[in-house]
Amino acid sequence: MKAKPKTLPPELFSAAFKAAVRAEALALGFADLRYLNIPSSWAASERLRAFVKAGLHGQMHWIEDTLDRRAHPTAMWPDAKSAIVLGFNYGPDSDPLEQLEHPQTANISVYARGDDYHDLIKKKLKALGGFIAQNFDCQLKVFVDTAPLMEKPLAHLSGLGWQGKHTNLVSRQFGSWLFLGVILTDRVLESDRFEPDHCGSCQACLTACPTEAFIGPYQLDARKCLSYLTIEYKGGWPEVFRHQMGNRIYGCDDCLAACPWNKFAQTTQEIKLAQRDGFDQLRLVDLARLDDEAFRALFAKSPIKRIGLASFLRNVHYAIGNAVAGTKDAEMIAVLNDNLTREQSVVRASAVWALKQAM
Repeated sequence: MKAKPKTLPPELFSAAFKAAVRAEALALGFADLRYLNIPSSWAASERLRAFVKAGLHGQMHWIEDTLDRRAHPTAMWPDAKSAIVLGFNYGPDSDPLEQLEHPQTANISVYARGDDYHDLIKKKLKALGGFIAQNFDCQLKVFVDTAPLMEKPLAHLSGLGWQGKHTNLVSRQFGSWLFLGVILTDRVLESDRFEPDHCGSCQACLTACPTEAFIGPYQLDARKCLSYLTIEYKGGWPEVFRHQMGNRIYGCDDCLAACPWNKFAQTTQEIKLAQRDGFDQLRLVDLARLDDEAFRALFAKSPIKRIGLASFLRNVHYAIGNAVAGTKDAEMIAVLNDNLTREQSVVRASAVWALKQAM
């Protein structure tokens, strides 16, 4: 019969728990973790409400629909007392913006160049949760960013890093390249040391944005953000953003890559997150020829598959429009003409726009 985990007094539980869980998390491949005794209230929820009230979330209605659940971790789980906040390194092995210099090929955000991190991180979080349940007398719940839990404020308060002016987490050791996961527990744990903001007067991430999506430091207008437009937005874009996207067909890393703290970043050791073979040589004309079956095959186990073929082709067409304007490339023009007969109206409309750029 399996032995029950030992019940320890609070001070011994916290120390033993933190040491054992850190060792197991690092063995599972997590880059870093911190512990937080969850405060009774925090300003992050009010900032999020103001963000939504101003309409800066655009079409991301799921944020507005889950505001109450995002207000505090206890709204997700009333018994939550502490958070284990984990970072998983996905640092690239080369300049993430190098592909922008090759406008006839696709530039894909670093996080989407390998397998879908949601599946990978969730499996590892569950494995860590299993270890905790086997060895310690506590209850817990596992969260990755598909749940309405505000991971970045938790990560900041825990000391894992700080929220940079680009609104993403920045780590001393890993720069802007950390995926986040959270385990909530019903036991009280001693908090780790808070990490203050180290951005200072730096404006690098703000000035790097190709669409000027930042209203100011720490303030993003998602409606102008290329990550939002290429991934979340449905329908045709305002024309100004079509020109500004260049060849960024899925996501945008400009603000992340600009952060000076990336000089300390490390290349990911997780092979499933490494860039897939050939993903730095995906020709826009070849991508524009994909049908649904080929699209699903090419992006199997990739987060790119989530946006669907219609939005993907819209993005590719806009990028072709930017490339063909300078080259009058006959192959590009031919594939755009072929796609005028596609079923989805957004695909046809984006092909028409791209063809106009060649005139």
